[in-house]
Amino acid sequence: MSLIGDGLNKAVQKAFTRPAPKSAGAQMRYLVKQLGGTKAVAQMLRVSQRTVERYVKNQIKKPRPGLAARLDREVKARWQPQIRAKAKQKAASTGGIIIDTRARLGYTAPIGSTDQDRIRHLTLALPPVHAARLFNAQEAGASDARLQEIAAEALKEVYFQDGGRRAGSLDEVRFTDIEHLEFDL
Repeated sequence: MSLIGDGLNKAVQKAFTRPAPKSAGAQMRYLVKQLGGTKAVAQMLRVSQRTVERYVKNQIKKPRPGLAARLDREVKARWQPQIRAKAKQKAASTGGIIIDTRARLGYTAPIGSTDQDRIRHLTLALPPVHAARLFNAQEAGASDARLQEIAAEALKEVYFQDGGRRAGSLDEVRFTDIEHLEFDL
């Protein structure tokens, strides 16, 4: 997927009230139950239907690394959808979201200012408006570049302009070379 999209998913997963299934058999049984059959799971995971059946019966216990990653990703994407929706709604309406990043940040501003890009480590609480924009764009299938633009606009408003109290003539913020990115609700 994408760096920002994965970060948003991990933040929402922290709100889960129960752990997702860990073993391959339990994960496979959960997916079979969710999708209504072994054929749909086999097509989604790009394996044979017989392979899925063998995992369900615990005849195979250790999946290949690629399959294990796909299996884990698909289970977590479907695990506790109501808890996931409530966490997103809370972040988008009242709580906001915390971003912790180490990246190259710079901006476009009038001549005479020090707009040179440099590596910065920021931990900021973004207001609910920005959390809503990020989650809405992610659900609409936005690319990582678009999510990065939305995050840059949020950093511009919260960090550089301090909610409109300074740097009013700031045009555009550049948010590139992301070394670390983590979200928290």
